Amino acid sequence: MQTGPCRPYGSGEAIASGGVDLEAFRELLTSEGRTALAEAVRVVAEGLDPVAAATRLRRAYDPALTSAALTQAALRRRGEAKFGADAAVMYFTPHGLEQATRAEVAAHRARRVAGAVPARAAGTAETAGFARAAAAAGPRVLDVCCGIGGDLIALARAGCAVDAVDLDPLTAEVARANTAALGLADLAEIRTADAADTDPSAYDVLFADPARRGARGRVFDPMAYSPSWPATLDLASRAPAACLKVAPGIPYELIPEGAEAEWVSYKGEVKEAAIWLGGLARSAGDESGGFARRATLLPSGETLVPSGAEAGTGPVARYLYEPDGAAVRAHLVAEVADMVKGHLLDPRIAYITSDELVRTPWAAAYEVHEVMPFSLKALRAALRKRGVGNVTIKKRGSAVDIDQLSRNLRLSGDNSAVIVLTRIAERPYALICQTMSASRP
Repeated sequence: MQTGPCRPYGSGEAIASGGVDLEAFRELLTSEGRTALAEAVRVVAEGLDPVAAATRLRRAYDPALTSAALTQAALRRRGEAKFGADAAVMYFTPHGLEQATRAEVAAHRARRVAGAVPARAAGTAETAGFARAAAAAGPRVLDVCCGIGGDLIALARAGCAVDAVDLDPLTAEVARANTAALGLADLAEIRTADAADTDPSAYDVLFADPARRGARGRVFDPMAYSPSWPATLDLASRAPAACLKVAPGIPYELIPEGAEAEWVSYKGEVKEAAIWLGGLARSAGDESGGFARRATLLPSGETLVPSGAEAGTGPVARYLYEPDGAAVRAHLVAEVADMVKGHLLDPRIAYITSDELVRTPWAAAYEVHEVMPFSLKALRAALRKRGVGNVTIKKRGSAVDIDQLSRNLRLSGDNSAVIVLTRIAERPYALICQTMSASRP
C-alpha cells in the first residue's frame, strides 16, 4: 500500500522495470549516488511532482541516476510502514518491499529461532563457510529466497549467523546493501544462488520465504510459489529445524504432519503464517489434523492454542464478537467463544454472540441494537430513524457488495453505527451495532 506521493519517479526503461535495475542500483552505492539519493529524499519530502523533481535532479545528475535516486527515495518512504526508522537508510525494489516481512513480525520469528538453538555438530561452521559463526550467539541460519533482507536483518539482530541466498542478482545486491547500512555485515553473508543448490543440512535452521509473485502479480497457489511448495518442503526435510513463511490462506492439507502452523496478526490484521518444522515445532495441545496450530497477536506476543473447546450455535445475544483473523485462520474460534462465554450465530461463520461483555484482545466487541433480515429498504429506514449518517460495514458469509451498499444507503445524520452483514441458517441478516470501546486492548 502506498502512502503519499510515492509512485516511482523518472521515465522510460527504468520506470518500466519499477525504476530499479542492477547497474543503476550499484551506481547509487557510489559517493555520487549517495549524494544524489540524499537530494532525492529531500525532494520527495517536499512533495514535488515527478516532473519537477526529475528536472531539479537532472541539473546535477544524469537521467539514469536521477531516475534511480528518485525511485529509491519514494520506496524508502513507502518502506517506513514496514521498517520504521530503518527505512531511512535501507534500499528496496518494488516487489521486494511488497513481499518483505513487517519488522515486528520478523523480529518475533527471529526471537523464536534464536531462542531454540539446536546442538551444533562439530565442524559444520567450516562446512557452511562461516568464519564468523563461532562469534555468533545464536544458531547458523540458511535463509533461502532472502529478498531484500527483512528477515535476515531480524535474524542477525537476534544474534544468528545468517547465510542468505536469492536467485535474482539485484535482490541479493539490495539485501547486501541493507545489512551493510544497518551494521550487520559481520553476521550476514548474501550471495546469488538457487535455493535448490544449497545444503540445509550444514546449518542449524533453514528459513525459507518462497516468492509469491509472478509476472502477472501475486501468486496464491503454493504449488506456484518459487520454489514450489514441494521443493520448499524438500529443502526443509534436510534441515534440523526450519521456518517456512507462507501466505495466511495456505490450505490445511498442504501443512505437513508434525509441523506447527502459526498465524500472526499485527494490530488486528493478519499478516502471514509460518510453518515451524523439526526442532522449532512446538506442541500446541490436542490436534486433529496431524499438525499443531497457534495464533499470535503482535505487538503483545499473546498466543492462543487449541484447548478442546467446542462452540454451539444460538440466537443473537446482546453483544457480537468478531474474532481476530489469526484465530479464525488457526481454527480457534471455539476457544474465543469460550473466553467470552458465547456461541456462534451460524456453525460455518466466525461471528460469536454473548450476553456478557468480556474485554479480550482476541475479538472486537459490538453491542447489538437491532437485528433484521437483510433488505436495503428496511436497513436504510432503520438507520435514518436512528439518525445515522456514518456507517462501517462488515461482512462474513454475505454476498452483498459493501461499496455498492454504502452508496445505496444515502444516509445523513450525526450518529455512527456498525453494520454487520452475515448469514444465519441460510438467510441473510443485517445487524445494527455500536463498537464497544477498548474491546481489544
